[in-house]
Amino acid sequence: MIMKRFMCLLCGFIYDETLGKPDEGILPGTTWEQVPLTWRCPDCGAMKDDFEMIEI
Repeated sequence: MIMKRFMCLLCGFIYDETLGKPDEGILPGTTWEQVPLTWRCPDCGAMKDDFEMIEI
């Protein structure tokens, strides 16, 4: 399975599916689709709709 990265369009924070966000209860390997809709960017508070898939 290919893990993806998503960038917040407001502040540039990158969510990496490989790393997850364990300090927020999102385990490594959690796909973007599995991240709850209520989750917000830890840096600026943006909603999931404000993220875009990126290639690194």
